Amino acid sequence: MLEIKKYGAIDIGSNAIRLLISNVIVSEDKEPQFKKSSLVRVPIRLGADAFVGGIISEKNTTRMINAMEAFKLLMDVNGVERYKACATSAMREAENGKEIAEKIFNQTGVKIDIIGGKEEAAIISSTDLNQLIQGDSSYLYVDVGGGSTEFTIFSEGKILTSKSFKMGTVRLLSNKKSVNKEIFTNVEKWIKKNTKDLKKVSLIGSGGNINKLFKMSGRAEGKPISYIYLNAQYQFLKQMTYDERISELSLNPDRADVIIPATKIYLSAMKWSGARKIYVPKIGLSDGIIKSLFYNKL
Repeated sequence: MLEIKKYGAIDIGSNAIRLLISNVIVSEDKEPQFKKSSLVRVPIRLGADAFVGGIISEKNTTRMINAMEAFKLLMDVNGVERYKACATSAMREAENGKEIAEKIFNQTGVKIDIIGGKEEAAIISSTDLNQLIQGDSSYLYVDVGGGSTEFTIFSEGKILTSKSFKMGTVRLLSNKKSVNKEIFTNVEKWIKKNTKDLKKVSLIGSGGNINKLFKMSGRAEGKPISYIYLNAQYQFLKQMTYDERISELSLNPDRADVIIPATKIYLSAMKWSGARKIYVPKIGLSDGIIKSLFYNKL
């Protein structure tokens, strides 16, 4: 007996808002299969509001309401039976975050859960990480978002520790240099302290920027990127202007600026943990939401 369920996940990030629709194929004596059916991404940069002015603007509130209306219609025509909407650091830190979530619910019927960094990391790590973290190796999992970066350390298949830092790409672009320096120092201390006793650490990277860098590398799925390659790519990207990154590399305008701080975060994490390679499984918060919905964890 084959059964196909349709689930939806809305991820309200600091750089963009995404709707993922997935088919979950359930058959007897087999692990359920999760297949992406549709992914829609809207570049509403909420972090530029939240991290600078402390509130989400009226203009972006209207854009979010329109996006939720559109997402609802898309889920409707796709026959989605269950969905969940989660908002991360921009909505979490905006003074009017809760108020906006309420307004969206009243106008669209879409209920938004504003989740904490720990919960975000837990949802993401419920994805396909277990295929990578088997065996006796050690991994530093790094999920770079617009407002925060989640770090989780795995060793011998178990989570040792995890922490969320206010070190997101949109935030780094908005902050003063001295503030960013302090954040990087704190992260460096945390990574070095928590990886010093581990043998041979590898990185696992997630987030839109590392997915883009992986795609640009032309690597086969499952193959890691080396520190040397990533560093060369970073120097290459830094030498280009914002406009060149859009015209010559075909990067989206809302990717062309954040890709620089994102690459710096991954490189720094590799350097401080002694990792020589980074694996890039295609996972993120929306994938985690789908899995958690299916297994009734949410």
